[in-house]
Amino acid sequence: MDLPVSPGLLISLIIVVIGILIISKGLVIVRQSEVMVVERLGSFNRVLESGINIIVPFIEQPRAITMLRYRKMGEEYQAITTDEIRIDRRETVMDFPGQPVVTTDNVTVRINGALYYQIIDPKRAVYEVVNMSQAVEVLAKTTLRSVVGKMELDKLFESRAEVNNEIQAAMEEPASKWGVKISRVEVQDIAMPEEVETAMRLQMAAERKRRATVTEAEGEKSAAIAMAQGQRESSILNAQGDKESAILRAQGEQESIKLVLNAIGDSEENKRTVVGYLLGQSYIKGLPNMAKDGERVFVPYESSALLGSMGMFRELAGSPEDAVGEHLKQRSGNASPSNSFRSGVVGGGISGS
Repeated sequence: MDLPVSPGLLISLIIVVIGILIISKGLVIVRQSEVMVVERLGSFNRVLESGINIIVPFIEQPRAITMLRYRKMGEEYQAITTDEIRIDRRETVMDFPGQPVVTTDNVTVRINGALYYQIIDPKRAVYEVVNMSQAVEVLAKTTLRSVVGKMELDKLFESRAEVNNEIQAAMEEPASKWGVKISRVEVQDIAMPEEVETAMRLQMAAERKRRATVTEAEGEKSAAIAMAQGQRESSILNAQGDKESAILRAQGEQESIKLVLNAIGDSEENKRTVVGYLLGQSYIKGLPNMAKDGERVFVPYESSALLGSMGMFRELAGSPEDAVGEHLKQRSGNASPSNSFRSGVVGGGISGS
């Protein structure tokens, strides 16, 4: 037996179902760091922030935003386009594929970059541009070509930070119209043609070889300078030593001559005798060296006379010191023997010559 359903109960059930649908469709939970752009009957109404929000179903609808992302499949990048009703306000990185760029020195390089951006104004990001992420990517690529095209290849490698800053500064104004903030742009990789890379390797090797040669030459120069300074100081010290030695020898000979003259008298004849004796000693000391320098030795007449006098001096009195002592004794006793002694020495020298 069927139970009769009253029209009031049926209407109540229909109202409950519609209420449940309205609640399920109108209750929106937005997560932290996300927002939703809501349109009412096709026009912008408001932006839903994080938390629990209520919208009117079928009258208010969230507006989707188109996002372009790349997924790396091996060596290739695959573009993926999605429509999202929840707009992420966190900083997002876009790793777009490498782009061919020509430098001022006509070298084509392929630059792979990464772009960091953040949606600041969701309303502008939805209504001011058709595809916000694609617009940002194209702007980054064109700005990259413009900035790198003003540089040479060597300058590009040395000034990556400068390139990043210039690209970011050039993108800030147009991106701000779309409600997007460009945080930073990074040049990840620079790929060059094989022949250019080979030439740069050879240049680098030549530069390092040049630096090594310069360093070695500077070391040899420093060593030569140090050696020359050492030789100079050594020569100066040797010269000073020779000078002092000669002065001491001269002072010793001077004292010796003074002692001999004081002993035998400082008359002119005694002075000539002492001078002759000293010259004879010099000749005798120089004879061995003269014999070493050649096979024949030429002795002048005066030197032979001096040598004869020196020989006669030794034959008569033995050593010069004994002669001086004997001479002093004779002088103290009688002056005539000393005169005959001098004449004998002189005569002996003449007869020897």
